[in-house]
Amino acid sequence: MGQLNLLVFVSLAYVIGLFAVAFAAERAARTGRIKWLRAPLVYTLSLSVYCTAWTFYGAVGFAVRSGLEYVTIYLGPSLVMLGWWWIVRKLVRIARTQRITSIADLVSSRFGKSNLLAVGVTILAVVGTTPYIALQLQSVTQSFSVFAEASDGDFDQSSQSAAALWIAIVLAFFTILFGTRKLDVNERHDGVVMAIAVEAVVKLIALLAVGVFVVWGLSGGIGPMMEKIDASEIGTWDVNAGRWAGLTFLAAAAFLCLPRMFHVMVVENESERHLRMASWAFPAYLMLMSLFVVPIAVTGLDLLPANSNPDMFVLTIPLSQGQSGLAMLSFLGGLSSATSMVIVASIALSTMVSNHIVMPVWLSATGNGASVSGDVRHVILLSRRIAIAAIVMLAYLYYQFSGGGSALAAIGLVSFVGLAQILPIMIGGIFWRGATRIGALGGLSAGFFIWGYTLFLPSFGEGMIFSAEVLTQGPFGMSWLAPQALFGIEGLDPILHCLLWSMLLNTAAFCALSLVSFPRPLERLQGAQFVNVFQHGGSARSWSSTLAQSEDLMIMAQRILGAIEAQSLFRREAAVQGIAGLVPQPTPAFLDVLERELSGSVGAATAHAMVGQIVGGASVSVDDLLAVADESAQMLEYSNKLEMQSAELQRTAGQLRRANDKLTQISVQKDGFLSQISHELRTPMTSIRAFSEILRDSDDMEPKDKARYAGIIHSETLRLTRLLDDLLDLAVLEDGRVSLNVTLRPLSEVIDAAIDSAGVLGQDTLRIKRRAPREDVLVRTDVDRLAQVFINLVSNTLKYCDAPEPELNIRVYRLDGQITVDFVDNGSAIDPKMRDVIFEKFSRVGETKAGGAGLGLAICREIMARLEGDIIYLPGQGSCAFRVQFPAELSLKTENV
Repeated sequence: MGQLNLLVFVSLAYVIGLFAVAFAAERAARTGRIKWLRAPLVYTLSLSVYCTAWTFYGAVGFAVRSGLEYVTIYLGPSLVMLGWWWIVRKLVRIARTQRITSIADLVSSRFGKSNLLAVGVTILAVVGTTPYIALQLQSVTQSFSVFAEASDGDFDQSSQSAAALWIAIVLAFFTILFGTRKLDVNERHDGVVMAIAVEAVVKLIALLAVGVFVVWGLSGGIGPMMEKIDASEIGTWDVNAGRWAGLTFLAAAAFLCLPRMFHVMVVENESERHLRMASWAFPAYLMLMSLFVVPIAVTGLDLLPANSNPDMFVLTIPLSQGQSGLAMLSFLGGLSSATSMVIVASIALSTMVSNHIVMPVWLSATGNGASVSGDVRHVILLSRRIAIAAIVMLAYLYYQFSGGGSALAAIGLVSFVGLAQILPIMIGGIFWRGATRIGALGGLSAGFFIWGYTLFLPSFGEGMIFSAEVLTQGPFGMSWLAPQALFGIEGLDPILHCLLWSMLLNTAAFCALSLVSFPRPLERLQGAQFVNVFQHGGSARSWSSTLAQSEDLMIMAQRILGAIEAQSLFRREAAVQGIAGLVPQPTPAFLDVLERELSGSVGAATAHAMVGQIVGGASVSVDDLLAVADESAQMLEYSNKLEMQSAELQRTAGQLRRANDKLTQISVQKDGFLSQISHELRTPMTSIRAFSEILRDSDDMEPKDKARYAGIIHSETLRLTRLLDDLLDLAVLEDGRVSLNVTLRPLSEVIDAAIDSAGVLGQDTLRIKRRAPREDVLVRTDVDRLAQVFINLVSNTLKYCDAPEPELNIRVYRLDGQITVDFVDNGSAIDPKMRDVIFEKFSRVGETKAGGAGLGLAICREIMARLEGDIIYLPGQGSCAFRVQFPAELSLKTENV
């Protein structure tokens, strides 16, 4: 038992090491040190997730049972990567331009963003992958059993079940911890990818170490080893061309269609340039993984008893020779193969389940779910975490239900055939513009049914689903419907039998239904974008924005992308349109950009539906129709120019209208200011003149009256002084003659001083909410000027907030070296018509609880410009909100500016 306990300890230490690697990679990514994390070598190693425990252990067993046929499971992926320029590069480009999150998302987006099709692919992927995950659990538990037998330990069926359960729990926890930290699936899971890369190295070293031991440690070198292979049946070159072609095609199809492979190869791809290295380095990796398969198989047959399990030769050969250290290394290699597959497969499947099943149901249940209050991010992340746990536990139940025995022996190829049913619609979708949604649904359904009937259900064994009579004689005695002898074709291997009929009927249904059905406009647009992705860089524009409201779109985007990310997107797009602020015009181009950003988090179909709830519909532009109809290039270019000129004229006209409205509002504000300033000057001057004349002309005035009149004169003088100070301060700021006193101060102290100076403390007129930990940041700036801005914003809340119980929420963020401070109250928002002029001089909005000349926000804007920052009104919050942004450290080298 000592050896088994040591194995458990080593396994736990290895898992903890993987956690440490993942944490270190995540931290490096957060601090911007991502160059080495996203190197081509790391990407290439991540592709090794293809080599699961079935490959690590099962390749040797495959060689024992079928000779050199095991090569086909390496040959298929190698051919795909060697021809990367044809398919893989196109998939990567499509994924980047369309913001694809999974293989279901790819199929859905291609065929008119059909969520029904995405649901079908998701169900197929879950059904096809869950048994494969169960196979990984079985391989690890069998490894434990081998060590237990070698150390005379008691590792019965119940112990194996318990071990499989604990492995499933640990893998689910790891995947949830590092696979659901980010909502946008297009953002790389740096921790997961780096852990997989480390595991790729571990399993390669482990397999090579066992191979070197077998060849040089047991056989005496390459020459004697080759003699053993020549004398063995395994080394006999007996090639069945049809079977080799079928298995090679199956391996290539699975390499493209497995959800985990699509995720690491396409979704996690950082750059198309990485494919250049992977095109030769990954086949080289597979060659090294297969290099010692035959020597290990031949040696195992010679050394071990006849009833030994060939799938475990990689472990049992070192153990039989007393090489426990080498056996433990081999165990870690198998553990790495199993864990990497489970982690990535769970992430990919949970994303598909969340985006294409949970979110559409949630949207349907909430009605106008895109615009109601709440945070969709929590719903999405929670659904993904639950899905990961459910998928892993479902695999464990499959392992228990199937008994972990012979029913799982060939489950690797069974899963390959099931997931290969996606291949016809995927390849047809990216190369054939005539493919339709109806054809894709028909082909996928036909292939799924044939696979389930002829291979998946029979894989449970006789008597579990199908009786022995049905398997041999067909249902109701109809032998031509026997699951593994359809239409009277007998003698074929069950894998090849299913592959033949499923792919044949799948492709036939897909092509036939596509030819007789007519695609919807959006399908044709997406088809043009997918097939001609290298000619059309972006996705099809299809939105009609006549009913869209930008603030409703911002509310929805903030709930999915987060406030900071959404506001940054809207501000960037507003700048592209030549609009100052955070609210761009809801043009078709902007809606298309927004949909692509949302699709990175919730998938293309769900993003399309959410934007559609607010926009109210979609239309097809002239440019799109010309692209679909394949008109001449000259006509298309001419139409594009006209459309661009028309859009430019519309933007210019819009800017002129906004400028005219702004000038009109400024003129009105100026007239109001002149009236207000004359009142502000006349009132105190009248009081000062009247009371000073009384003091001058009254010789016998009582001392208390004299003191009262003098006090009135003093207070009115202060009132005039404040007004003049504001005017002079604004003039100095505008002329650039301000002196900055740069000091280092905690931001929390600046906010404390501002709240105190605004007179909020000690009274119940305004409740202020803050998050102290986020304010714990040092700033090097003119803190007095910065505090002046904060005082003005707090004071404005006191003046303008019309809520029964006024409340001010002060939020501090730090992003890309910039400090962001949001001041959000619970009162009414500022009228959109007034937002363009609130930072202009003399501007006042509505009635206030105290007087003012309307200079406060204008002074704030000038101060922030001198502090290399900005102050803006923050729309889309449902209340009045302002954002102050400034660098953590002022870059000015002199104090006089």
